[in-house]
Amino acid sequence: MTISGIIKSTFIDFPGVISCVLFVPGCDYDCFYCHNRRLLDGTHEKLDPEYIKKFLVKRKGMLEGVVVSGGEPTLWPDLIPYIKWLKSLGYKVKLDSNGSNPEVISKLLSENICDYFAIDYKAPSSRYPEICGVNADGETVRKTIGLLDKAGVPFEVRTTVIPQLSEEDLVKMARELPLLPKYVLNKYRVPGIYRPEDRERVMEKAYTAAKIKEFAEKIRVFQPNVSA
Repeated sequence: MTISGIIKSTFIDFPGVISCVLFVPGCDYDCFYCHNRRLLDGTHEKLDPEYIKKFLVKRKGMLEGVVVSGGEPTLWPDLIPYIKWLKSLGYKVKLDSNGSNPEVISKLLSENICDYFAIDYKAPSSRYPEICGVNADGETVRKTIGLLDKAGVPFEVRTTVIPQLSEEDLVKMARELPLLPKYVLNKYRVPGIYRPEDRERVMEKAYTAAKIKEFAEKIRVFQPNVSA
């Protein structure tokens, strides 16, 4: 599996676990506000696999977990063998995903090799093609979240509150989802790289942290485990 970036140590990406983050390239979505556009457009670097291997072996006992992020990791056919290798080193594993591949998530659940999942729910289901690209399907993401909910595994759902989402959108999203163990509303930040044709959308005024907290209170009746 190609690794295109690494955060060597983090205390915030994997709840309660000191971990590193590995970024893989490629994604089947094309969100206009993507913060990892180099992983989409092919300008990403490719880290030496031996370097990554030696790093992970050396950090055993100092790091507790590995976050596999992207891009979209579930596009890689060797994702499951790679996670098994990480587990063989003694690491806990968290998977970040856009939720577009419920079949892969189902396989991971059957293998019982992933300790934590984080799924992005980006917009009301009906607005997915507008926000995430013409091939994006919100119903598929809901299916993925349903699988995790039914399996009873530790997971969270995240929404970046882009300026294009209204309070009504967020309420609709909260109602579209099952009762989540953890639902996180994240503040929107302007990406460093974006397409010129997306400039107007990207530069639209972001909601303040205080406003996002207000949104969280509005949807708490549907998702009591929401935070902002």
